[in-house]
Amino acid sequence: MNKLALEMDWDSLKLQVPSSPAFIIDEMAIVKNLQKLAALRLASGCKVLYSVKALPLQAVLNLCSDFVDGFSVSSLFEARLASELSLGSGTIHLATPGIKADQILELGRLCSHISFNSINQFNHLAEQVATMASLGIRINPKLSFLADHRFDPCTKYSKLGVDIGQFQFASGQKAIQGLHIHTLFAATSFMPLSETVSKLRQLLGDQLQQLDWLNLGGGYLYDEIDDNSLFVALVKQLIDDFCLEVYIEPGKAIVGQAGYLMATVIDSFVSDGKHIMVLDSSVNHHPEVFEFQQSPQLVGHEAHGSFQASLVGCSCLAGDVFGEYKFDKALKIGDRVVFKNLGAYSLVKANRFNGINFPDLYGVNQDGIRLLKCYGYEHYREQWCF
Repeated sequence: MNKLALEMDWDSLKLQVPSSPAFIIDEMAIVKNLQKLAALRLASGCKVLYSVKALPLQAVLNLCSDFVDGFSVSSLFEARLASELSLGSGTIHLATPGIKADQILELGRLCSHISFNSINQFNHLAEQVATMASLGIRINPKLSFLADHRFDPCTKYSKLGVDIGQFQFASGQKAIQGLHIHTLFAATSFMPLSETVSKLRQLLGDQLQQLDWLNLGGGYLYDEIDDNSLFVALVKQLIDDFCLEVYIEPGKAIVGQAGYLMATVIDSFVSDGKHIMVLDSSVNHHPEVFEFQQSPQLVGHEAHGSFQASLVGCSCLAGDVFGEYKFDKALKIGDRVVFKNLGAYSLVKANRFNGINFPDLYGVNQDGIRLLKCYGYEHYREQWCF
C-alpha cells in the first residue's frame, strides 16, 4: 500500500495538493475502521449503520456501503441522500427530535425504520406509515455520563426521547416494533452501555420480547477501544434473551480520525507580544472550534517547540482562533499547516461567513490523492441570489 495513505507523509502531501484551504479524507483510515467494525459485527451478531450526520460525503458513503448494513439518518434530506447512494441496498433508520407532518409519507417510503422522539409524534404520525416502515420509539434512559450538558442526550430537560420511567407498551402503542437509545458522545469505554442495558432490562424486562429490534445508537469510538469483549457479551445476551436485531450507528468512530484541514499562512505579525499567523481558512470551516472553545490537534505541534504562535482564521470574527501552537522553527507566510482528526462534524457544520469559500475536498488512498469537489463563486451566489 502507498506510504502516503497509511502514514500521511505531510511534507510530501503539502506539495501535491494544489489548492488551499483543503479538506482531505484518508480513505484507507476509513476502510481500516470499517474493517474493525465488520469484525465486531461478526463476533457479536449486531448490525452496523453509518451515521450520515457525521460526514455525508459521497466518497464516504460509497466506502461504507460494502461494510455496513445500512445508514442512520436524521432528516428528510439525509434520507434522500442515503437512499440515492445506497442504490436501494441496506436499511435506512431515521431518528430525529421532530418529524414534519408533510414529510412523513416520503420518509416512510425512504426509510426502513423510523424512531419517533415522543409518544405524541408517534400517536399523530405512525398510522400513516405503519405498513411502510418498522416503527419505534426513542427512549431516554435518564443516565448521564457527560459533564458537558451540550453533548449529553440525557441532560435534565432533554428534548431527546421518552423518559424511560414513563414509557410502557400501552395498548395505544401496539405498533411499536423497536426502541432507540443514545446516551453519550465520544466514549472510549463500554461501561456506560452496560449500565444502560441493565436499566433497560430492569425497567422493561420481558416486555423487550415484544420488540423486533433495538438500536443502541452511536457515541462510542470503536476505533479507540481495544477490548470489545464487554460489547460482544452484551449484544449476544440481548439477542439470545429477546430474539431481536441489535443495531449500532457509529459516525465519528468511522470518519473522525480520517479528516484533515490544510491551510496556508497568508499573514504574520506580532500583537501584544504574541506571534499571530493568519490562515486562509477559518473556524467557520470547523465551527465546533468556536462553539465549544476547542483547539483542534495540529500535525507538527511540538509541546516544547521554541516558536509559539496563535493560528487564526481570516474572517472578521474576533474569536476566529484555532488555538496556540508550538513549532521547532518559526512559521512564515506561505507555510502550510494541517489540523487533524476533523473527519466528523466539520464539513457538515461549515459555512461561508464573510463570503469565505469552502475548502476544496480531496481523497487519499493507495493510488495517491485526487480532487473530489471544489467550490466557486457560483455556489456562493446560488445560496443568496434568486
